[in-house]
Amino acid sequence: MNAAVVTVGDELLAGRTANTNATWLCERLTERGVDIERVTTIPDRVSDIARVVNEYRAAYDAVIVTGGLGPTHDDVTMDGVAAALGRSLTEHDAARSWLEENGYSHAELADGTAELPAGARALHNDVGVAPGAVLEDVYVLPGVPEEMKAMFEAVASEFNGEPTHRLVVVADEPESALLDRIAELRRQFDVSVGSYPGDGVRISIEGRDERTVAEAAAWLRERVETA
Repeated sequence: MNAAVVTVGDELLAGRTANTNATWLCERLTERGVDIERVTTIPDRVSDIARVVNEYRAAYDAVIVTGGLGPTHDDVTMDGVAAALGRSLTEHDAARSWLEENGYSHAELADGTAELPAGARALHNDVGVAPGAVLEDVYVLPGVPEEMKAMFEAVASEFNGEPTHRLVVVADEPESALLDRIAELRRQFDVSVGSYPGDGVRISIEGRDERTVAEAAAWLRERVETA
């Protein structure tokens, strides 16, 4: 299973808010064996949301969108997702009923709070107000981190893939001096390799087969200087 993560918000693009949602989602999805192939941040603009969601849902098994939910003027994510799938926004009976059953009277809820794309499955917000939604292969979650995390956990079982195994070898050599051994590692083993210089060079070895990853890491440890 592969997926794309789309985070929506002018404040993210301006650097006023750290994009912790993308990092958290990528970690959780990767743990479940899902390959994350795109992480994109876009403004609170219906046309951009619709274009990106439409493009990504054609390319990936799932698209997870966070941010821009609610009834205020800049909460336009549901509008963009509805446009991407050619749906209208309508009052969602299940979302409205759930809110009222959990202490929000009709008078207390701002207009539009329970509006979702037609045909969507409502995702209830256990730690907030604005509901999320699932529409075909698009999952729409809140931008508030606590709300997003709780809502994702409610649908986490719908994201599954083949787990990736990862080991790290730290080499006490310049990265440029390791190129030949990394190239040979790739030739001999069915793994992906990344090198990250810093305090030493962290060489990340990943693959679907746990034994192959372990053998590749052992092979490399024998051929690099370690601290």
